[in-house]
Amino acid sequence: MTQSTYTPTTSSALEVNKVLRSTYMLLSMTLLFSAITAGISMTFQISAWMGLGLGLAAFIPLYLTYKNADSSMGIAWIFAFTGMEGASLGWILNHYAGMANGPQLIMQALGLTSLIFMSLSFYAITTKKDFSFMKGFIFAGLIVMVACSLINIFFMQSSMIFLAINAGIALVMTAAILYDTSRIIHGGETNYIRATISLYLDFLNLFLSLLHLLGAANDD
Repeated sequence: MTQSTYTPTTSSALEVNKVLRSTYMLLSMTLLFSAITAGISMTFQISAWMGLGLGLAAFIPLYLTYKNADSSMGIAWIFAFTGMEGASLGWILNHYAGMANGPQLIMQALGLTSLIFMSLSFYAITTKKDFSFMKGFIFAGLIVMVACSLINIFFMQSSMIFLAINAGIALVMTAAILYDTSRIIHGGETNYIRATISLYLDFLNLFLSLLHLLGAANDD
């Protein structure tokens, strides 16, 4: 397979750089806002059912974010979405925080996620390789992970399968980071709000999968 090369014009390079700057600035702000709302929900010790409800309800602002991505209202809706997503994690974070060395475990997962995310983003930006070929792998991987998760929840309830699923999710999310960053570089995504949503979900899912894996190791 031959790798496509990218030789942008000055105007297209400026546009790509503008989208990248805006995306990473908004991504940083939404991740910080999610951390704040997660901390608030931890303080109120929300239940798993409430967390699930918040996660499902977040699909409404997610839809409205995409619908209004080309207007200033998209900014308001993306903060509503990421705020609800952060709040929905309170019960999960409280679960791991209650373990031995729980706070350190959460920070390890966050630090490892940040390191992987920044490294892959830097690689995609500096090499300018086209990772569009990963689209099929990512889509198929997500379908398999969702199907396996549902089977494990309702039928198997196996901790080993749970860990295997999270390892698979982590692998798919690393590919998604390369793919979504590559789309910005190659002009496949020119809207920084939509780009932020994609990278935010990559980061969040990678963090959760690593947290589950590290949590299991901490239990042993």
